[in-house]
Amino acid sequence: MALINKKNQPVEKEQLLIIGIIRGTHGLAGKFKVESTSGECEHFFDLDEVTLRKDTIEKTYKVESVEGNVNSLIMKCAGINSPEDAKKLSGSEILVPRNKACPLNEGEFYVEDLKQCKLVYLPNEKKPAKLSGLAENTESAIFAGTITDVLEGGAGKLLEVELSESLNIASDSTDKSKPKKVLVPFKKEFIGTVDIKDKVIQLMHLWILE
Repeated sequence: MALINKKNQPVEKEQLLIIGIIRGTHGLAGKFKVESTSGECEHFFDLDEVTLRKDTIEKTYKVESVEGNVNSLIMKCAGINSPEDAKKLSGSEILVPRNKACPLNEGEFYVEDLKQCKLVYLPNEKKPAKLSGLAENTESAIFAGTITDVLEGGAGKLLEVELSESLNIASDSTDKSKPKKVLVPFKKEFIGTVDIKDKVIQLMHLWILE
């Protein structure tokens, strides 16, 4: 259901960004351990409230306290008052509005911004290239697929890519009716230019999708 403002115009729900994951309980008062997804923790100390998401269920909590450092970050939220309460939230994502997330350095991106980006392969480009204004599936650009999720891998982030119809048909998948999904390491060897504004990401090697 869309939100409506006073002029009966749809209002988009504020986008929330993942800043951490609950990794277990701490003590007897309902505190829990937090893994920062950015590797930074300073922004946690300025939080008044957070949204916790587990599976598809989201709930907003008031933040009562944050302590520790990036290697041992502990949070307490109102209404979570026992180890049993905190244990139920283990694995939950911690989400906040964009203006409360960790500031980005050059070459860094929010996970939510990468989702739904188009993955494009440029046959004639061996280096990161300008992506704006590209047409899909031309001699100069092949639409490879769409980023559907960003996952944690053993050696870093992995882009989950739903292959385009043309590449899915050409794949060795036995069920052509379902789009094939592959994982691409989010590393400079495989990913070139990332254009968040136009939601386009350059793929450096087409073979990684096989």
